Amino acid sequence: MASVNILVALAIFVVAFPSTSATKFVVGDAQGWNLGVDYGTWASGKTFVVGDTLVFNYTQGVHNVVIVNEINYQQCTVPTGAVPLTSGDDVITLATSGSQWYICGFPEHCPSGMKLAITVSPAGSASPVGSPSSTSGATAPTPSAIGSPPPPPPPAGTTAPPPSSAAGIAFSRCHAWFVGALSIPMIMIMA
Repeated sequence: MASVNILVALAIFVVAFPSTSATKFVVGDAQGWNLGVDYGTWASGKTFVVGDTLVFNYTQGVHNVVIVNEINYQQCTVPTGAVPLTSGDDVITLATSGSQWYICGFPEHCPSGMKLAITVSPAGSASPVGSPSSTSGATAPTPSAIGSPPPPPPPAGTTAPPPSSAAGIAFSRCHAWFVGALSIPMIMIMA
């Protein structure tokens, strides 16, 4: 009976830890988010899954990151009311499956190749999916595939708080460690 209890406790422990297996992708790897990087090539062959993070590293004040829809991506336009990320170390948690598009909003940077299009698979998906090329004319799924539209801009005279992309990951890790920490005493009690 004790061995069954141990197996049950181990199963609970193992089930808790997949939530921490999110992958952190540094966009452009060592080259970062800069001019002269082929982001279509960088993204090809990678599997992006809900819960993964994208890290955009760049020199603050020289570039930025704007989350856009497919049309803005293709036309390299910053939508009205878009709030660019400007920290130079921007972290975006992939919260929904579907196509996602990012551009640099500085003049001429997006037309020069500073744009990234990816396809995000649902959590638990094991098969790789292709990502749309950032430089081809290929048509990606419609913006409705992204999920909900971006939030409206803040009212005049106010500033929007910076987006928090780490909250979901912090909860997942906290949850996993909590369940894991409870599993260890459970194993010891049941043995």
